[in-house]
Amino acid sequence: MSPELEATLKRLPDRPGVYLMKDSRGDVLYVGKAQSLRNRVRSYWQKLAPGGEIHRIRSVIDRVADVEVTEVDSVSEALLLEANLIKRFKPRFNVRLKDDKSYPYIKITRADDFPRVERTRKLVNDGSRYFGPYASASSVDESMNLVRRLFPFRTCTIEIKDGQRALQRPCLLYHIKRCQGPCIEAIGRADYGADIAQIELFLEGRQETLVKALGREMATAAERTDYERAAGLRDKIRAIERTMESQKMAAFARTELDLVGLARQDNQAAINLFVIRDGKMIGRDIYLLDAARDATDDEVLTSFLEQYYARATSIPREVLVPTEVGEPGVLETFLGERRGGPVHLRIPLRGERRKLMTLATRNATEMLAREQARWLADHGKTLAALEQLAEALGLSAPPLRIECYDISNFGGAQSVGSMVVFEDGKPRTGEYRRFRIKTVQGPNDFASHQEVLRRRFRLARTGEEGNEEERRWAMPDLVIVDGGKGQVSAAKAVLDELGLHDLPLAGLAKEREELFLPDRSDPIVLPPTSSALYLVQRLRDEAHRFAITYHRTLRDRRTVRSAFDDLPGVGPKRKRELLKVFGSIKRVRDAPVEQIAAVPGIGRSLAERIKATLEA
Repeated sequence: MSPELEATLKRLPDRPGVYLMKDSRGDVLYVGKAQSLRNRVRSYWQKLAPGGEIHRIRSVIDRVADVEVTEVDSVSEALLLEANLIKRFKPRFNVRLKDDKSYPYIKITRADDFPRVERTRKLVNDGSRYFGPYASASSVDESMNLVRRLFPFRTCTIEIKDGQRALQRPCLLYHIKRCQGPCIEAIGRADYGADIAQIELFLEGRQETLVKALGREMATAAERTDYERAAGLRDKIRAIERTMESQKMAAFARTELDLVGLARQDNQAAINLFVIRDGKMIGRDIYLLDAARDATDDEVLTSFLEQYYARATSIPREVLVPTEVGEPGVLETFLGERRGGPVHLRIPLRGERRKLMTLATRNATEMLAREQARWLADHGKTLAALEQLAEALGLSAPPLRIECYDISNFGGAQSVGSMVVFEDGKPRTGEYRRFRIKTVQGPNDFASHQEVLRRRFRLARTGEEGNEEERRWAMPDLVIVDGGKGQVSAAKAVLDELGLHDLPLAGLAKEREELFLPDRSDPIVLPPTSSALYLVQRLRDEAHRFAITYHRTLRDRRTVRSAFDDLPGVGPKRKRELLKVFGSIKRVRDAPVEQIAAVPGIGRSLAERIKATLEA
């Protein structure tokens, strides 16, 4: 233990909080929570430290160079913070949900007079109502499609104010009865809000309450002799009742609970979550976790519950689990604070609940077996490709992490660089990076590559610091640049400048698919049927696609800006008004001054300046 680390451990407070164990590079190795930071963290360096979690990370203790702590007021706050930090840093020694993008939600906006129902992956404290998280985009799509069939709501993003007509004509969705037409004032804010309230009841699983309310509304419509509306409500009630029949579970009438099934294999775990509300199963999702082989079942289960319910928008009165969890009282307190009422963790031992737990465990086991089989099939191919590539390039081991770089520009303008990452032969899209070229003028591919690599690898220089995200970038086992001998030589100069003399480097030329190495004059030609060739082609094509996409985005922004945003006195609001009336810059240029001046917020004087600018 270094003197600095020893001093840090002596200063630890006897208060609840979260601790981050870091290595000498500042990478987060492990995140944990504690009732007493002093007692918990110090216990890792004691010879007879108890507990499976402490035993499991014994191998990492020697790599810890620093411990960073954050004090909180309660263990529940520590648990919530721990879940967020695990999601943020993805430390390799924690059990963690496989969550590269974050799980999707259904969002009902609140800031609009006429709320929208949409899919999102961002949980923002903006006053909106969120439902989820769902295990996959397909789960959200299934729920969204069901809601769309039963309830009309707007999907457009135009600004609609109550009592103001936003459009002259409605879109097709209004005509096929998928939208009530608030844009043409076909429905008022109060009536639209009532429809949104029905959607919320449906997504909460409270279909019986919804059916009763719709039944009363149908009876009222019939009494008013509004038979067309009554018939529409009748059809909606029947559709909801059919959905209820497919969800009904007689054994759990009026029950509100979540049931968790667990399966383990090697370093992976699967959780099957049954969501039951008012006796109906409204959700059945599978979640995959990365879990070390020597992690205990209770540790895996506890980690899932902490991370899942830290972001869940609906927490029931009861959570059924297959085994005991670590510190159940702390977890129940945390769940109760999140729910706003008591929550109980229970293990079903007999009866229908035990049968359902067996079913959930079997589903999790089958899903994990399918994932393992798919991974083994893919892994066998990619491992062979990596071994072939290592042999061809003379590497001592297969390059498990490969970074590939490409440059894109149009006549030297808007030059950008891209970095794509493959780990174990598979894309790691969450670690892709793009760079806008800042120091190179004109179409200089060599200098552009050098700028990108210098910005990417500058953190390897002694004493150089970057932001927190950059410090987490892992070093690759192989760097590939798009190009031939010239690009490789330029890239090698930067790596040598940064002291990365031993970092393997290669260039892939497009024309003949040849690989160039810095210290070799003749290129390496992989066999046309080689899986290694297919792998590097995928890398190069992905880097090219990522760079081109970014370059087109910048170019489109510039094109749009030159058309509207450079008009004198025209800001975002006036730009929207001009687009709403004219639709294009050509129609603005062709319009007479009087017509431009009639646009809200423009006026005669500004219209003359706009006209003069466009005609010039």
